[in-house]
Amino acid sequence: MIAWRCHATFALQVTTTNCSNNYGPYQYPEKLIPLFLLNALSGKPLPIYGDGMNVRDWLHVEDHCRGIEAALANGKPGETYNIGGGEELPNMAVIDRICAEVDRAFAELPGLAARYPQAPAAKGGNTSALKTFVEDRKGHDRRYAIDERKARDELGYVPQHSFEDGMAGTLRWYLDNEAWWTPLLKR
Repeated sequence: MIAWRCHATFALQVTTTNCSNNYGPYQYPEKLIPLFLLNALSGKPLPIYGDGMNVRDWLHVEDHCRGIEAALANGKPGETYNIGGGEELPNMAVIDRICAEVDRAFAELPGLAARYPQAPAAKGGNTSALKTFVEDRKGHDRRYAIDERKARDELGYVPQHSFEDGMAGTLRWYLDNEAWWTPLLKR
């Protein structure tokens, strides 16, 4: 808002972007995707708000960066561009994808069972057994959506990551970077 006011008042060359829910490497473990990945690895419950049907658009962080770059290179000063992933999914579909990716990783990488012995997949079980429904947050929006057509039309922005591929890569990143996220869990 301050940047826009500076554009309107002082003709400062400002281009603004808004985005949908980001995911990918280096996301703090309190957010849905890393929280559920790390809980699944340690055999902790996967707390699902309400009925799990709240819908969000998911944007891989690298696509978000591409969108910002496109706005810087091709955006018009004073304009706002919405950067989205083009993948609106109910939380339950995201959680099911996380469970499937974790189970697949344990099947493909036998060493994971020794690293994460508390995970259901380490014992031949299914990660989905950890799903736990909890009371929804008060005021929790049922749907967050973003219309990214302007960014596509004016900036040539197109996300490169499908949610399926992005999730697989995100899980691999967290498995390969335990030294980064472990200290964050102790705070």
